[in-house]
Amino acid sequence: MLSQNSTAAKTTPIISLVIPVFNEIEVLPLLFERVRKVMHGLKLDYEMVMVDDGSKDFSADFLIRQAQQDACVRAVILSRNFGKEAALSAGLEQAQGEVIIVLDADLQNPPELIPDMLEKWRAGADIVAMKRRDRSGESWLKKSGSYVYYRIMNRITGSMNIPEDTGDFRLMSRRSVDSLNQLPERNRYMKGLFAWVGYPTHVMQYDVADRAAGQTKWNYFNLFGLAFEGITSFSIAPLRAMVLLGLITAILGGIFGAWIVFKTLFFGNDLDGYPSIIAMITFLGGVQLLSIGVLGEYVGKTYFEAKQRPLFIIQEVVQQSLQPARNHSSEAAQGTPVNVTTD
Repeated sequence: MLSQNSTAAKTTPIISLVIPVFNEIEVLPLLFERVRKVMHGLKLDYEMVMVDDGSKDFSADFLIRQAQQDACVRAVILSRNFGKEAALSAGLEQAQGEVIIVLDADLQNPPELIPDMLEKWRAGADIVAMKRRDRSGESWLKKSGSYVYYRIMNRITGSMNIPEDTGDFRLMSRRSVDSLNQLPERNRYMKGLFAWVGYPTHVMQYDVADRAAGQTKWNYFNLFGLAFEGITSFSIAPLRAMVLLGLITAILGGIFGAWIVFKTLFFGNDLDGYPSIIAMITFLGGVQLLSIGVLGEYVGKTYFEAKQRPLFIIQEVVQQSLQPARNHSSEAAQGTPVNVTTD
């Protein structure tokens, strides 16, 4: 049970809020206001682990000022933009609480739902995944793409089930985060990793709020890339699909070739099939290029994993607390120098 009076609560924050930030200066003041209101109402020890992912506006400066003024805030400044998955991984490694809650900075994940999430955790859930109740405000293309993606993803990954219409907004227990932090891969698809570690999971529905300020950083190209990253990170189904496609085209090619031989032997040779032959060659060339591309995606992933570069590099950690923050970039990046600033 949560208790402010326990010795552990005095030395280690009870609740860690991990919030990746990228060019969100317009919404940050309101974010802090709403989060603080919720957490003060709970009367529990907490920390806000704010990870700036190489913002080009004044987001990092704002976070540093907040960390200097408030002992509950830790500003983790990455050396450049490493992407949301890396920034989220950095925040999870920095989080020290026994309960970790991931929020988006744009306030589409209402912090007012934190008490309800904690109730599910108290009831025994290690992970509370937040599922969008309604996607009516999204385009037909986005909703259809999401529907198809989750069906394919959960079909090809076997026993690992990713709850449909869930994002990064979730609560995680200490042991589930510790398990997640042990995973060494650099190509990180966090929704898949959340599901892969397992543990008792409760799915809670919620209404997605409108963006409080600013503009979304995601477009259809980014979403498609993320979906492809998820599929290739957790399954070799695309490779098997290329094998099956190659087998089918080989069989069809053999049948077509046999027909040409038969026709030539019994009816004479003609050039009536010239357009169809060109079409077949073009089709086979496309299949070959597609197969090479899919194979190259897996080879590229292996290449990046083999280099063992750190997933992210922390430029500095700013906090007011006398208890120093853990200053590492990733388990595979041991020895990377990191500056920690305390007040």
